[in-house]
Amino acid sequence: MQQALDLANVYLENARKAVDPDIALVLCHDTEVSLSQVKRAAKHTNDANTREKIATIHIELGRVLDTQERSNEAQAFYKKSLKWG
Repeated sequence: MQQALDLANVYLENARKAVDPDIALVLCHDTEVSLSQVKRAAKHTNDANTREKIATIHIELGRVLDTQERSNEAQAFYKKSLKWG
């Protein structure tokens, strides 16, 4: 699970830095895929640290999507963060 969290953060960091919007969106998608693997593994966890990391990735993914003018998608990730935070 930690590897998938780390991978999601790597994708997210690169999405933030990407100049090409298409590349940024692909990296956002890759972040989402890694995040879904983490969420499956952590579905029933009570570990506050893990849940906080998942919520943070959702928020940061929303921010990147906002910068890519994908506000509807960003809002969906902001809402998902509330479930984990």
